[in-house]
This record gives sequence, structure tokens and C-alpha cells, in this order.
Amino acid sequence: MGSKSHKQPDDGRVVVTRNRRATYDYEILDRIEVGIVLLGTEVKSLREGNVSIVDAYARVDGGELWLVGARIAPYVNASINNHDPDRRRKLLARANEIMRLGGKVAEKGLTLIPLSIYFRDGKAKIELALAKGKREHGRKEEVAERDRLRQLRSARRDRDADI
Repeated sequence: MGSKSHKQPDDGRVVVTRNRRATYDYEILDRIEVGIVLLGTEVKSLREGNVSIVDAYARVDGGELWLVGARIAPYVNASINNHDPDRRRKLLARANEIMRLGGKVAEKGLTLIPLSIYFRDGKAKIELALAKGKREHGRKEEVAERDRLRQLRSARRDRDADI
């Protein structure tokens, strides 16, 4: 479907884009799948993979959930009636989920970030994460732990090769 080829999950999703920085910058606490209200040219542009969610986040405003900062590039083959690429887009979730997420974001200082955009059964969906920002020392500790594990694996391989 899209111009970018990603390894597709087995649950019928066709992934358009992923926010790969999210797990580096944030600690993921909860995930939720929501729908998104799009215009026709936005859907066509999404299918081509022309979307960026790196700086995007979601917020609760007036009892509704909104995606802010996502950029869906204008559809190349559209007429003058193309969409605004940086407009905020309404997200579709149950009212009790919106209230629950809004409460957690307000009281605990958490944020809602999109992890991926995909199509399921022909409908565009977003995987949102309730996340907590990592501090600089948290990222440094994570990198140090990865390096330590990499060195352990390397030492094991070297030891096994000597036998």
C-alpha cells in the first residue's frame, strides 16, 4: 500500500509510520488504539507514507482528543482543494477513555504521544502511548546498560570461539 516497506504485524495492520524516537525519549506506561478523522486527500497521502509524527502529541481539549503537530504532506495529485498539512486532527475514542487519559495527563504530568499510524480494515488508526519523559541521566543509564550487555555478549562469543 504505502511507499515505505515495513515489516507488518500479523494482526492485519498495514503500518504507515512509526515514531522511533518515542521509546528513546519516553518511558511508555500505557497504550491505546484510537481512530482519526481525516479528509480524503489526507488518506491518500497517508497511503503513500507521506506523514511525520516525530514532534506530534495528543491532548484533551473540551472533552475531545486532538492530535497536534503531526504533518501529513499535501497530496500531490489533488486540486487546489488540498488539506492543511499541519492542522490538528480529531482522534476517536470512547468518552470514558478520553476522561481517564485526560485525568492522568493533568494530575501526573504525563503526555500522550503517537507511536505509530496504520490502517486496519481500511480505517486509519493511531497507537497512542501514555508516556513519561525520561531525564537525561535516565537515557545515559539506559545507554550504559545496553553497552554493558553488548560487551557481555561479545565476551561470551569470544569465550565460545576459543573452546
